[in-house]
Amino acid sequence: MPSIFSRAKTVLLDLPGRGKLAYCLLRDPRVPRAPKVVLLAALGVIVSPIDFPGWVPVLGELDMIALGILAVETFIEACPPAIRREQQDLLAAKQSVWDRDVRDTVAIARHGVRNLFGRIRSRVRHRDEYQSMSEVG
Repeated sequence: MPSIFSRAKTVLLDLPGRGKLAYCLLRDPRVPRAPKVVLLAALGVIVSPIDFPGWVPVLGELDMIALGILAVETFIEACPPAIRREQQDLLAAKQSVWDRDVRDTVAIARHGVRNLFGRIRSRVRHRDEYQSMSEVG
């Protein structure tokens, strides 16, 4: 029987993949609304400024992590198995909505950084031109 520490290690190492799968399932219109609402409600509790059992030693720190893991796992298990398998295959092939959204976000960020540096270069160039014109005149 695996120890609690080895189980915790497995859960933590699987967390990014499970989060990606939950994201894809949440965005899939074929997944029923009820599991989505439950997941979003649990995530709402997690980000809420009210710390429900914060006064309980140790549990106060671990409750939100546990709730998040439980909510994601429950959501994934509540989704139709065929859709879950399809999304897992898309994630493995790097063709999922997660991968597309990450690529789009990175492209937008790169575009924004390029624009920012272009504007800075333009301002520096204009400042230098203005300075050189004032030195001449």
